Amino acid sequence: MRTRLLPLLLVALAVLGACTPAQFQTWWVAQGNAPLAEPQLSDAAAAATRYWEEMARRDRFRFTATRIGPGLAARMTPSSYRAGCPVPLSSLVHVKVSHMGFDGREHLGELVVHRDTVWVVAAAFERMWDERFPIRSMRLVDDFGGSDEASMQADNTSAFNCRRVAGTTRWSEHAYGRAIDINPRENPWVSGSSFEPPSAAPYVARTPVRPGMLTASSVPVRAFAAGGWGWGGTWSSSKDYQHVSASGR
Repeated sequence: MRTRLLPLLLVALAVLGACTPAQFQTWWVAQGNAPLAEPQLSDAAAAATRYWEEMARRDRFRFTATRIGPGLAARMTPSSYRAGCPVPLSSLVHVKVSHMGFDGREHLGELVVHRDTVWVVAAAFERMWDERFPIRSMRLVDDFGGSDEASMQADNTSAFNCRRVAGTTRWSEHAYGRAIDINPRENPWVSGSSFEPPSAAPYVARTPVRPGMLTASSVPVRAFAAGGWGWGGTWSSSKDYQHVSASGR
């Protein structure tokens, strides 16, 4: 019975908001249908309510990008920004973006990214919001003294940080604001038997797939790939499962 009702319910969900069984029945009969009996009536009313609650949640997605003002510049200096960085502050923007937490609640996080990445970042995070992909924390790395290690250990999602690639003299893609690390605990950097952060031990093995993990088919990887970004989980010599970037490096 429920399977046969599904096509008609999809039409109903496009019209009705949250409703009681009596309200749904009134609308249903007004469309020329025979009255529904229980439990189908209550099931249909509950389905309509869930649908519109979810549509309202999706509509609460927020994304803003503003220039780096004096207050934020002071907050970033010298923890994530300092003289000699490869991009000026004028090339960066401060993003505030909605995300779902592991607690199932709605949160507003912040990132600093390059201004030329804004539309890709906005689209990707909206897709993640729509699909309820959970993010543990999204704070500027400056809240951790500019320490990538401390930010990762806190399972913090972050973007801009004027730093070199570990063990090299080459600027990280984060130093340009064109890379984001997502849920570092669930998505560690792995090379041989080494991994970071230390709290990521349960997630070095990539199966079974658990909430917050990035895989080739996960929402974040596919959303950023749609904007031309690459994922560190495809690297050969090491794997950086948390890392997405405009260059793929």
